[in-house]
Amino acid sequence: MKEVEVKNIIIGKQFEENDNYREIIKIAKIKEIKINEVEAGRKINIEKNIYFDILWPNSENKINSNVINNNSLVCKLNYKDFSILFTGDIEEIAERAILSFYEKDSNILKSKVIKVPHHGSKTSSSKEFLSKVNPQIALIGVRKK
Repeated sequence: MKEVEVKNIIIGKQFEENDNYREIIKIAKIKEIKINEVEAGRKINIEKNIYFDILWPNSENKINSNVINNNSLVCKLNYKDFSILFTGDIEEIAERAILSFYEKDSNILKSKVIKVPHHGSKTSSSKEFLSKVNPQIALIGVRKK
């Protein structure tokens, strides 16, 4: 945000603040960037046929373990018959909560591509969660050491 023009920020509902969050808010206020705090149930239209379903976090199902990671933003980008599930840094406890929350509509999780939760950590990507998403492609965000 310091170097790139940003018009809007979509951020998951925060249940605990940290230095990164406070810095984002500070810069957004200085640069007069609109902040849109979202949680489960919201739909964000980008343009015709392109939208995000916000799946998590959920104020009614807040996870108290590792609050920042397990309540991170989980959203599904939809474009016609293509979809990507962005999972943030959720761990298995959040995966189970999401599976339970969408038990009656588990197809909402099904996506062609998944950004693997928590960088592929052993604390996430349970078999049950991955089987509900049933992706054709899985992407893991890592960096070279």
